[in-house]
Amino acid sequence: MTSSYLAGPLLTDLYEITMAAGYWRHNLNDKATFSVFVRNPDQKRNYFVAAGLATLLTELEAYRFRQEDIHYLHQLKLFDANFLDALRRLRFTGDIHALPEGTLFFPDEPILEISAPLIEAQLIETLVLNTIGIATLITTKAARCVHAAAGRPLVDFALRRTHGSEAGDQVARSTYIAGFSATSNVRAGQRFGIPVAGTMAHAFVSAFASELDAFRAYAATFPQHAIFLIDTYDTLAGARNAATVALEMRARDQRALGVRLDSGDMVALSRDVRHILDDAGLPEMKIYASSSFDEFKIAEIVQRGAPIDAFGIGTKVGVSADAPYLDIVYKLVQLGKRPVRKLSSDKVTLAGRKQIFRHDDPHGVFQEDILACREEKRAAGEPLLEPVMLNGQRHMPEATLVDIREHFAKQFGCLDRDYKTIDAHIVYPVRLSTRLTALQK
Repeated sequence: MTSSYLAGPLLTDLYEITMAAGYWRHNLNDKATFSVFVRNPDQKRNYFVAAGLATLLTELEAYRFRQEDIHYLHQLKLFDANFLDALRRLRFTGDIHALPEGTLFFPDEPILEISAPLIEAQLIETLVLNTIGIATLITTKAARCVHAAAGRPLVDFALRRTHGSEAGDQVARSTYIAGFSATSNVRAGQRFGIPVAGTMAHAFVSAFASELDAFRAYAATFPQHAIFLIDTYDTLAGARNAATVALEMRARDQRALGVRLDSGDMVALSRDVRHILDDAGLPEMKIYASSSFDEFKIAEIVQRGAPIDAFGIGTKVGVSADAPYLDIVYKLVQLGKRPVRKLSSDKVTLAGRKQIFRHDDPHGVFQEDILACREEKRAAGEPLLEPVMLNGQRHMPEATLVDIREHFAKQFGCLDRDYKTIDAHIVYPVRLSTRLTALQK
């Protein structure tokens, strides 16, 4: 399900419009191809997960400068009236080849390539990077968490700490693609069809005369969904109170789902709480944990054998705390029939329109990628970049979020375990075809 939210053409840096004005003034509007890829200078990621494409295509199909946009640009006193009139009539008419959402890719490989008249392609640069960047950043971070959890369910709790409401919705979507079970974000649930989940806050417990009263009130309100937050006062006493209420529910043919830990030594407390619940005859009650979890903390908890059944994942994933930005770039690689290459120090780009061919071993495990010229036909390897937009219109039906999620799971299952580590930088082999190498020379 795609959102009706639209950012609009003024979600851009001013220099995109000033460059477009310069192209317009000098009648430079040949078909241009821009390549979008991610550098990895800090070596914090062994792989990335492509995401955000559906949102971008929706934006580009509706790309229009409204009258109020033109009025604002006129007030800046920077632009010729005829240029602004051209913007009023402008629509995106380009072609896009892209990795399907949920596809794994590696540094310097194109996530997508956009071919359009130069002015159109230049104007959308910031929109493309902003949209694809956050979605890919968070989906990659979330994938690392899912792997670290080793099958334990994860729920997105990040909304209150994300960088704005739109970021919160995209975090919910991205974490779901990566395998999270649900989100606490109700608007994202409505907007994207993601399951929603939540329990209670400490304020609920504190609002009642006693913790026991609070748990009883919650059980009476949500007899099918009762999970008790047990660390408001004393965690072990809270576990005993939760067990008391759970047994009262059992007598009414109801079933408490579990308890949630939100502070303290998660390993020691989860073991003690597990004993309390088991001794009360409640082995079916689950232990949920939240509080500053990410892939590193999850991995430590799992490795130490804590009896935690599921995790609520918030701040550190919602802002990708260990790597809070992607070095994602949008570079001109062809103008008309002329290949274009940037040679800046440490920022060299590859000229020409491209395709990625992925080679597997006999068991389907990814072995290497070949970065080739777009028009190359190769006897082996799966081509990854697909035509998703032609002449400004979608070229294929939009994939459902469930389809994207399943595609990612299949992709991730084909990645060798070595590249999934969070403890070391291991470079996946990507090499250039002979033809693409020759083009650079």
